[in-house]
Amino acid sequence: MRCAPVAATRSATSTTRSSSRRESVRAGFQAGLPFAVAAGLLAISFGVLARPVMGTVAPIVMSAVVFAGSAQFAATAVLGAGGGAVAAIVAGILLNLRYGPMGIALAPSLRGGTLSRAAHGQAMIDASWAMANLGGGRFDPWFMVGATLPSYPVWVVGTAVGVLGGELIGDPDRLGLDAIFPAFFLALLAEGELRSGRKAIAAACIGAAVALALVPLVPPGVPVIAASVGALLGLSRRNEAKSARGTGE
Repeated sequence: MRCAPVAATRSATSTTRSSSRRESVRAGFQAGLPFAVAAGLLAISFGVLARPVMGTVAPIVMSAVVFAGSAQFAATAVLGAGGGAVAAIVAGILLNLRYGPMGIALAPSLRGGTLSRAAHGQAMIDASWAMANLGGGRFDPWFMVGATLPSYPVWVVGTAVGVLGGELIGDPDRLGLDAIFPAFFLALLAEGELRSGRKAIAAACIGAAVALALVPLVPPGVPVIAASVGALLGLSRRNEAKSARGTGE
């Protein structure tokens, strides 16, 4: 006799959760639209700049599979400067390492099995992850999914437009699109790091100094990798120092 009320309660709870998820996805989608527009413009620039370096098909496939603007710009910049494939891949990987701690922060807010959690991880980009932050170490994963949804197709289509319409757009240098690479990374640096205090500014300056010192001495692409590794080593030492203070050593 008790089974019917229990089943009804569970059904009502499930319906409520499903409705809440749809609302979160819808709200996230609306919040992500302005970022999708910006992503589309950046994707067109990427397509225009990547075509002379990678050909017609590779940039579009890269956008569809990688879907990471900073990594794609870094890899293309290394290749465009004459660097090899290994240097380009390493540069992209180093820039994407930031998703590790972002995923760790998101993990406690995820529910479901391994595949469900992995799918949420694939939907994580910088803007959607930040917008889904509820404070206090809590995130709304479905809001994050919604915020990412408009950006993915726009990023792929924008890349295709840049690749296929590159001849109509003309010389990237004449339009100033060659400045997209440094401007993009400077924006990332200013937004994500330079507001974090003196240590972040010092790390950025050290990385820039390392890269500039190595430019005339090593093959293209290596200076960027060396600067990134230096920053990672600095972060590792800082975390070790925090851990030591926490344990009273």
